[in-house]
Amino acid sequence: MKASMFPSIRAFTPKTQAPAVPEAPVATRARETVPADAPGTGPRRGGFSARSPFFRGASDRDFEELKVRLHRDLLERLDLDALASLSREQGESQIRVAIGRLLEQQPTPLSRIDRERLIEEVAYEVLGFGPLDPLLHDEEVSDILVNGPNEIYIERFGKLERTPVRFRDGDHLLQIIDRIVSRIGRRVDEGSPMVDARLPDGSRVNVIIPPLALDGPVVSIRRFGANPYRMDDLLNFRTLTDEMAVLLQSMVRARLNVIVSGGTGSGKTTLLNCLSAFIPDTERIITVEDSAELQLQQPHVVRLETRPPNLEGRGDIAARDLVRNSLRMRPDRIIVGEARGPEALDMLQAMNTGHDGSLTTIHANSSRECLQRLEMMVLMAGMDLPMKAVRQQISAAINVVVQVRRLSDGTRKVVKVTELTGMEGDAILTQDLFEYVQTRVNTNGIVEGHFRATGVRPSCLDRLIAAGEPLATFNFEARRLG
Repeated sequence: MKASMFPSIRAFTPKTQAPAVPEAPVATRARETVPADAPGTGPRRGGFSARSPFFRGASDRDFEELKVRLHRDLLERLDLDALASLSREQGESQIRVAIGRLLEQQPTPLSRIDRERLIEEVAYEVLGFGPLDPLLHDEEVSDILVNGPNEIYIERFGKLERTPVRFRDGDHLLQIIDRIVSRIGRRVDEGSPMVDARLPDGSRVNVIIPPLALDGPVVSIRRFGANPYRMDDLLNFRTLTDEMAVLLQSMVRARLNVIVSGGTGSGKTTLLNCLSAFIPDTERIITVEDSAELQLQQPHVVRLETRPPNLEGRGDIAARDLVRNSLRMRPDRIIVGEARGPEALDMLQAMNTGHDGSLTTIHANSSRECLQRLEMMVLMAGMDLPMKAVRQQISAAINVVVQVRRLSDGTRKVVKVTELTGMEGDAILTQDLFEYVQTRVNTNGIVEGHFRATGVRPSCLDRLIAAGEPLATFNFEARRLG
């Protein structure tokens, strides 16, 4: 990609009680990470090897019994009051020293490799999320799917693969689940067996436990890296082309209302994050989400998150309430993480009453289905509106729908950029500006295709030029891109 043709985006770019050991201030269990250079925590390509700290060998039972005993002894010696005053690095170092001293008192002989492995696993149990920690530190893992204590899958490069990682039993898995959800004030039990939560790095977590989950607790983690993708990354991944990115950048800067539409795992939130990077730093942005996962880089961002009901079934705050309240908070932009219910009506009204430049995502398989889902969500608000009035609201509020899709080989593509141009009778008029054309799937399972401009000149082009966007000489002729 030539930097000269895309300068603005480049800029964003126990059984045996061990003798007492001297107590040292150690890290709390609230610590969520381990050093990047710790054994077994670095990125692994091509699956897990025998050196993985969770590779299971012939002596698994003895190893597990020793680990449980060592973990229990360590917890008995933790000074939870002292550890709160330590930094993450200091606490982690101290707790590893304490584990090593306890291990010296154990009668079971261990090789150096097994000793290091044991220290790592106990540290994961005390400091983080147990067997999930190595997966959470692998930057190539995008999803972690726990189907009970003995069945854990990951998604790597868009493909699912089973791992040898496992928990001791269902109770062990429930302990880790409780550690995850309790940090953000959520709970999960028989009275509330489903919960949405998030990890400290912003990764989204969904939990469902028995009796709803018949085969044990189920955990689904959608990873969000510490360094979120930028538009340059999507260009390098061939998710879209330079021309498409330039036009989308201009639309966001010119305060057009944009919906990112796509199926599960298609990259909607990632693209929304990339588009939000084009919002000027001088604007006040308010985000509304069910579980906070957006990673905006601007300095003036107010994040709002919904709240589930309490034990008595009261106190829940829905996304619709937050969207209404955000209108009283002097927003320049309102970003709804995902529109999935009656909040869509309030969002459309905000877009039609001076809050231009809003962004949101919607689950849909095509641009046309996105508009149909939006109609249904507006009707869910309980307002007795005729369908023509609903469609008029949508056509007046929404300017652009960006459709993304995950292809069969795991790659993500912006398959259409569709502009809404108004109404004709009872129908919403749309026109496609760009699209991705899939030509075939080769013998290696790789999807082949190309992007193309449809040759349609956007009806909003004059508005973009009036906003100062340098698009007067932009080429909208029908042609193959890239």
